[in-house]
Amino acid sequence: MDKNIIVHPFPPLFDKNSETLILGSFPSVKSREEMFFYGHPQNRFWKVLSAIFNENVPETIEDKKTFVLSHNLALWDSIHSCTVTGSSDSSIKNVIPNDISLIINESKISRIFCNGALSHRMYTRYILPFTKINAVKLPSTSPANASYSFERLVSEWKIIQKAEC
Repeated sequence: MDKNIIVHPFPPLFDKNSETLILGSFPSVKSREEMFFYGHPQNRFWKVLSAIFNENVPETIEDKKTFVLSHNLALWDSIHSCTVTGSSDSSIKNVIPNDISLIINESKISRIFCNGALSHRMYTRYILPFTKINAVKLPSTSPANASYSFERLVSEWKIIQKAEC
């Protein structure tokens, strides 16, 4: 498969009440097709959040938006554009980071969590110097992170709910 330079195709999800930002790295092929976060059916993101907040897994994009905003969360990615092969984080090169100042300035974001090591690395390298908000690295919900069981992911990700309280 050829490497392609791809620009992030959809906007962040947040509102003025968002307090906790969850940053991924860059949307998968499936997420780019759906034009929304964590669109691959094998990605455990929506199941993990639903377990943490003891709610049903949202099915539609509108349900997912409502779910995120109802918990004062925000979703975005660390990378604005990059060279990538398919959906493989390990193939990502030539990174241009996302500017998250709009989210920070127009919400109540005080906590940032990164979904996986690449997101955290990109945030720390490119974005932290501007935000001055340390981010917590959480284990990736990607199906590529097979070493983490669903139960272990939920246990690690519960910090988001605790932070919300």
